[in-house]
Amino acid sequence: MTQNTNIQTNGSTVALSRRSLLKASVVTTGGLLMGVSLSASNKADAAGLLHTPNAWVHIADDNTITLISAKSEMGQGVYTSMPMLIAEELNVDIKKIKVAFAPPDAKLYGNSLLGGPQVTGGSTSVRENWEKLRIAGAQVREMLLAAASAKWNVPVAQLTANDGVVKGPGSKLATYGQLADAASKLPVPEKPFIKDPKDFKIVGKSTPRLDTPSKTNGTAEFGIDVVLPGMVYAALEQCPVIGGTVKSVDSTAAKKMPGVVAVVQIPDGVAVVADTWWHANKARKALTIVWDEGIGAKLNSKSMMEGTRAASVSGKSLGAVAVGKPIDVIASSKDVIKAEYTTQLLSHSPLEPMNFTAHYKNGKVQLVGPTQWQDGAQGTVAKTLGVKPEDVTLRTTFLGGGFGRRIDIDFIIQAAQISKAVNKPVKLLWTREDDMTHDFYRPHSVNTLVAAIGADGKPSALTHRVTSQSITGRLFGLPVDVADPFMAEALAPPYQIPATQFDQVKFDAGLRVGYWRSVSHLMNTFANESFIDELAKKASADPVAYRLALLSDKPRFANVLKTAAEKAGWGKPLAKGRALGVALMEGYDTFMAQVAEISIQEDGNVRVHKVTAVADLGYMVNPDTVVAQIQSSIVFGMGAALMQEITLQDGRVQQTNFHQFPLVRMNQSPEFDITLVKSTEKPGGIGEPATALISPAIANAVAALTGKRLRQLPMTAAVIKSA
Repeated sequence: MTQNTNIQTNGSTVALSRRSLLKASVVTTGGLLMGVSLSASNKADAAGLLHTPNAWVHIADDNTITLISAKSEMGQGVYTSMPMLIAEELNVDIKKIKVAFAPPDAKLYGNSLLGGPQVTGGSTSVRENWEKLRIAGAQVREMLLAAASAKWNVPVAQLTANDGVVKGPGSKLATYGQLADAASKLPVPEKPFIKDPKDFKIVGKSTPRLDTPSKTNGTAEFGIDVVLPGMVYAALEQCPVIGGTVKSVDSTAAKKMPGVVAVVQIPDGVAVVADTWWHANKARKALTIVWDEGIGAKLNSKSMMEGTRAASVSGKSLGAVAVGKPIDVIASSKDVIKAEYTTQLLSHSPLEPMNFTAHYKNGKVQLVGPTQWQDGAQGTVAKTLGVKPEDVTLRTTFLGGGFGRRIDIDFIIQAAQISKAVNKPVKLLWTREDDMTHDFYRPHSVNTLVAAIGADGKPSALTHRVTSQSITGRLFGLPVDVADPFMAEALAPPYQIPATQFDQVKFDAGLRVGYWRSVSHLMNTFANESFIDELAKKASADPVAYRLALLSDKPRFANVLKTAAEKAGWGKPLAKGRALGVALMEGYDTFMAQVAEISIQEDGNVRVHKVTAVADLGYMVNPDTVVAQIQSSIVFGMGAALMQEITLQDGRVQQTNFHQFPLVRMNQSPEFDITLVKSTEKPGGIGEPATALISPAIANAVAALTGKRLRQLPMTAAVIKSA
């Protein structure tokens, strides 16, 4: 059964007081919160606070500078890259900037690239903040200079702002903190001077992450670390069939167990609350529950895929984008190739399982924990508990992985409901089994491609249809008959083909689904890049040369492809039993090529020995993080390519832990050769694209090695044997 989560946001109406915002956002004493705005109509007031849709800078009396980050940190590096943008324009050492995560307020902190909610996702952090945070830093710098100018009666041209200090003639000197009060009362510059990238001293330089020390010495706060005074712990028993409800519960035995405070029934199940989580979870196992499993009990993954496949033929076409008349060209062609590619259900499975801490008291709610969607959590909890959104505060911790799972807020609502029932602060913690069997899963997909081949062996027409479940429809209520843009990512390949058509069919397979790292890029690129390899083979052409012949007007694509091929030694002899496969894609404004070198092991499984990746993502903030993101994305994508799959039987997810849904181990990780193209183009996103490319690169290498074309994921030994 599809389970909808109706998100309530309050971005346009939240009106936190300056005092409460300062108290909630900045853990320092003294000082002024200097906001920055892209609108010159906003002015600082006597309290030194500016409302802004973009960024906040806190300058304390002791000259400490704190960035209020609108982006959640889940390992992707925003805790460092966002401060780097501010530090560049403030002319201060990045190590002097602290970071605090922003409270819920979509009006101030909404993600413009994702339509306005306060969401971290879609590889948007640097893309959205590239100019905003630089302008923010520049505005504050110019306000500080103007304050010093007025204080000393010296022209701004005779002043400098460096290393947290404004200097003037005659040994005049004042720290940023000493000038912050006066600066905050000045008008915000409408068009502050921002540096030309050629003059950058911080941005673009590999920089050690600011969060590494705290994550290595144990002082970093993840949701699982949160402790509130008087806090109790909750373990939640949910129906084994997602969407099922409680018919009856016998909690007699559970209530008698050590440490148990209460047994609470909420819409999603039955929670045991105790003095420790271990007590709560042990008592949870003593519950006797009769479930109403609902229509979800009829689900199984095989029939779900069959339904998706049938819908790809009979379903309503949406979002068709056509150039020329590809249908007519294909119909009249004597040489037509058709192929179908499928991708599997997947779990997010971040290493920190779902958890959140909530405290309901006297109509007010305190929320603390890991989330990718702050205003959505605030608004929905407020509606669920019947309180005002402004009476719900939320403090974001570090996220022990997200991958899109923490955009959903079911576990946050559960924690709040349990807290209200017991009138105590409650930390809800799921087990790994809870997490894997109650996810919002990456949906199945069926991609169907048809091409007409000309006398030169090149495609003269191409159609590509993706059929899948609409995540945007489930999460945001996108109408059934409206195309989902998040299903069409990378649907159109970059190649020069005279006549093309790309469309989608939305099919509700019945299971709740969620955004997963790279969203639809993986399913669509797996199909496109496998298919173009098939066309190259039919033309008896080298796969790289064949692609380059179709990229004469796409220099960024051609450059990363040629560079990756050269770096990987394309065309040169390899060790016996090895082969190379290549794949190419643009995703989130990043152009990337990957070459995978593989072999087939004795047990029939694929071994990836080396991955060569070349990425052109325009200007980069922190190249060190870029490399780390590419590496992690490839390893993450290898799991989906080779070994991971979620299956259902009688509505029950069959995989419960990593012994059945394996992660790529260190001894399975490949050697990496990563090249970052120097570019002056606008920044692209890097947290997700590499995840999508590794599957087709491996599939193409397997085809080159074995002659077997694998059109389904994961590419297990059994799939290879039966191909």
